[in-house]
Amino acid sequence: MTRKVNIAVIGTGRMGSVHVTNLVRQIPQANLVAICDIRLEVAQAVADELDIQRVVKDYHELLADPSIEAVLIATNTPTHPMIIKDAASAGKHIFCEKPLSLELDDMDEALAVVEKAGVKLQVGFNRRFDKSFQRVHQIVNSGEIGRPCILHIISRDPESPTMEYLRDCGGMFLDMTIHDFDMARFQIGEVDELYAIGNVLLTPQIIEFGDLDTTVVSLKFANGAIGTIDNSRQAVYGYDQRLEILCTDGAARVDNEAETTIQKGDRDGFHSAKLPYFFMQRYAPCYVEEVRQFVECVRDDKPTPVSGQDGRMAVVLGLAAWKSIREKRPVKISEFDRH
Repeated sequence: MTRKVNIAVIGTGRMGSVHVTNLVRQIPQANLVAICDIRLEVAQAVADELDIQRVVKDYHELLADPSIEAVLIATNTPTHPMIIKDAASAGKHIFCEKPLSLELDDMDEALAVVEKAGVKLQVGFNRRFDKSFQRVHQIVNSGEIGRPCILHIISRDPESPTMEYLRDCGGMFLDMTIHDFDMARFQIGEVDELYAIGNVLLTPQIIEFGDLDTTVVSLKFANGAIGTIDNSRQAVYGYDQRLEILCTDGAARVDNEAETTIQKGDRDGFHSAKLPYFFMQRYAPCYVEEVRQFVECVRDDKPTPVSGQDGRMAVVLGLAAWKSIREKRPVKISEFDRH
């Protein structure tokens, strides 16, 4: 019988509770031994629902437990570097939700501790694990339709998050577009330069803290390809997730997944099913698969599929986009190289 990996989850809010549920119900390779949240009553409610026996308020209790091999970090972003450093120093393998940090210095310090400790780190960019995006990656990287020339990503939310959330999320590029920056690197490779434009067209309240809700980012890749990322905080017709890569000998495309494939025809024309309402619905299988693969990497001592460097580069691209907005110019990614 294949052994299970003992894992604990730190943070049981929106994403943490999703991961806890998946670990208990859908990832048999894992043995969820404990959960942790500074809001003990929140963690306890999750534990009661899923029959989890151990609930703690201080994550250091989990790090001191030699039976726990890995931790999944789903706390708020500013706490990620601190918990990563503590977990790595305790010899625990780490799965951390994105972004690793909003500050490069803090992130680099955490990544250095991970490297020194020799533990595994995987960053939660779940879209890499979507079957359609993975198939496009395979087609383009195989060379069967030639060399990639143009990437176009469309990623639009059905409605804007709360003002409370938007105030502290790091802004459009580090909260929303960060997934698309990672997808661009996953599909095409490293970005050399980008240029971002944007405006506030949907939620005028966010002007007070300098955010945007409508943006387009142009990308120049190191291999010569070019790309665009088209984002909006509000697409009233549903959660819009599309991707296309034009190559020298063809193209590969991912269209939206609807709730069903049914089309109804009447005197007003044909009508299709609604798009998924939001990311929890559209990407539900990806949240399972990313953690399942992490657990297998720990169990079988394999490299993780989304590394700390992948996490770092997504943040670098987000910071470069903000710099492009502020300075109204194209920004070279080399401007963020380590010194």
